[in-house]
Amino acid sequence: MRLPSLSFEFFPPKTDKAREDLRVGALKLATLSPKFMTVTYGAAGSTREGTFEICKELAAQTSVPMGSHLTYLGSPKEELFEYVDQLWASGIHHLVALRGDIPVGVDLNLYKGEDYFQYTSDFVEALLARYPFDVSVGAYPEKHPDAPSMEADLEALRKKCAAGAARAVTQFFFDNTLYYDFLEKAACAGITTPIIPGLMPIGDLGKIEKFAASCGASVPDFVRRRFSGYEGDPQKVFEVGRDLLTEQVADLVRHGVSHLHFYTLNRPDLTYAACVANGFGQQNT
Repeated sequence: MRLPSLSFEFFPPKTDKAREDLRVGALKLATLSPKFMTVTYGAAGSTREGTFEICKELAAQTSVPMGSHLTYLGSPKEELFEYVDQLWASGIHHLVALRGDIPVGVDLNLYKGEDYFQYTSDFVEALLARYPFDVSVGAYPEKHPDAPSMEADLEALRKKCAAGAARAVTQFFFDNTLYYDFLEKAACAGITTPIIPGLMPIGDLGKIEKFAASCGASVPDFVRRRFSGYEGDPQKVFEVGRDLLTEQVADLVRHGVSHLHFYTLNRPDLTYAACVANGFGQQNT
């Protein structure tokens, strides 16, 4: 059975130790021969320089193509284009184009003028008009929390794909039927762009539950049951998280997915273990 290609997401570290841990983790995951790796970008450009520096460092250290997340909410077009020029000149030619989170207490009317992008589809179109980037966009099997309906969310996805996105990467999910059902809905909406599953390793169930609640994802009861009783046992928590991710990946592989994207949270061990258990990286051993 042909294995899908892989990609991994990181975020800019805040300390020297975290930076070194990220370097070591990225080198470990690079042995799995990923197609690309990406680095997140804070709301309104709050981590812009950190994102850029980490992209450059990991590209040099791993030889894996790097992609930068880029969010437009709260940033003027001119400022975004300056950053895009910097990325392109540095050899970073993959962008993950996103609206970005709405900061608490911010009046969105401040960003309604012509100096700001209003829709991700327009953002994608403008990026591709400037340079021939490889552009990824987001997709939401359980609906974006700000979308009025699944139908409206699918229409937004269709427009992003029509604007030239090469792929859509989903929000994380733990029940694969959500992903398979979403693929059917997307096909019915006329979307033909590849929709890549985004996978989240669970190293701390409590943190993942809070994260899921904030972004409209669900944590199924079968996941909670698997962790039940192991709250004070880090080794068992790791083993359960590893096994859940291994099983999820195996099912996706059986269903013939072409690519898997992992939200590593800068902690590679669970992702690496699940990939190796499914046969990834064996060509490098």
